[in-house]
Amino acid sequence: MSRAPFTGVAPPGRVGGAPGRAAAASAAAGCVLAGTVAVTVAVVAGPGLGLTGYVSEAGSAGSASAPTYRIGVFALAAALLLLAAALPPGLRGTAGLLAVGSVCTVLSGAVTCSDGCPLPPFETPTVADLVHGAASIAAVAATVLAMVSISCSPHAPPRLRRVARLGAAVALPLAGAVAVALLAVGRGSLVGGLERLLLATAAGWGLATASVLGLARRRTPSM
Repeated sequence: MSRAPFTGVAPPGRVGGAPGRAAAASAAAGCVLAGTVAVTVAVVAGPGLGLTGYVSEAGSAGSASAPTYRIGVFALAAALLLLAAALPPGLRGTAGLLAVGSVCTVLSGAVTCSDGCPLPPFETPTVADLVHGAASIAAVAATVLAMVSISCSPHAPPRLRRVARLGAAVALPLAGAVAVALLAVGRGSLVGGLERLLLATAAGWGLATASVLGLARRRTPSM
């Protein structure tokens, strides 16, 4: 039985869709930037509550900045899904967390809260407020858990683990502080400031992760 001559070219299966993952990483970086800018513009041009309100109030029903806010949120949802597609095959659990975070982000943007985005235990929310709040919290939680998952995974490249560990080291205490402040203090400048720091950390981690993945693909020699 004759054998095919050795050509020095690896079979296509070994490449494993690396160009596609590189493209997904680049697109994820773009979506993170676009989404962050859109949400920031909506918050600044929105109700004008400074740090006393939630970020979601920029997208509340009747707000002039709601369309811009939702565009930004949907762009961030796309970024999470693209990051999931850009991860190495050994990080399927993390990809699943990011996919869940993407779905919850879409739900958060699609279901608008009422004025002030009231949440328990100090305010009386509507059903839409509860759905929006739960989706928003689940989206952030899934993203933070993805950081932890990568930081603990032996299958993650070292640079990816370092970025994830840095992100988790900042995001975990902030997430805990937001949860305690919501239950102990409620809506106000403390929760508003902590929420913005947590969201900025998540966005920074997403951008850094997408950059690391994209650079890693470019540095990998073609086989």
